[in-house]
Formats: sequence, C-alpha cells, structure tokens
Amino acid sequence: MNRLKVGDDVIVISGEHKGKRGKVLRVVAETNRVVVEGVNQVKRHVKATPQSPGGILEVEAPLPASKVMPVDPETQKPTRVKVQVKDGKKVRVAKSGAEIVAQAATQE
Repeated sequence: MNRLKVGDDVIVISGEHKGKRGKVLRVVAETNRVVVEGVNQVKRHVKATPQSPGGILEVEAPLPASKVMPVDPETQKPTRVKVQVKDGKKVRVAKSGAEIVAQAATQE
C-alpha cells in the first residue's frame, strides 16, 4: 500500500468521522488500516503499573484505509494519488494536479 504513508495529511471521506482531517500516525499494512491523529478515538482502560498511573485513556483506533484520502497540498482537497518517476526516483503525485504529495521529513 504505497498510497498512504506515515506523516501524510488525510481527510476521512465516509463513516462516523466524515470530514475530519489529520496526519497518519501509523499504517497497518496486514489489515489495510491506518491510525489518524485525532480521529476514531476510543476509551482504553489501562491497569496501573509502577511506570504509569493507569486509568481511562483516549487513544486513536485504526480505521480502514479505504475511508481516508490524501490531501492535495495545492488545493487542500481530497485527491487520488499516482506514482511517477522524477529524477530517477518514484514520487507520489496528486491526480488533481502535478503537485508532489508531501510526507514527513524524508521518511523514505
């Protein structure tokens, strides 16, 4: 799944959290899911340990990758992504324009 990478800015396009926007924190390739910052928050009951006080924490749960779309850096709207070769390297490009889809500080 090279359409989404950690650090990408995405918008949720369907479901309970439709319209919310955030950064991809984690990609779970085995189940085709992504964890997006501030989206799909669930309450997690954590037992106290010597390192942590425990309690009820709110954490982001994974959601299907098909429910999110990358944001075009130029128009700030959801877009599909294609892969092009530029200067001998594969880069992800927004289909709505020729703008390279930005990602976290040189993650490759």
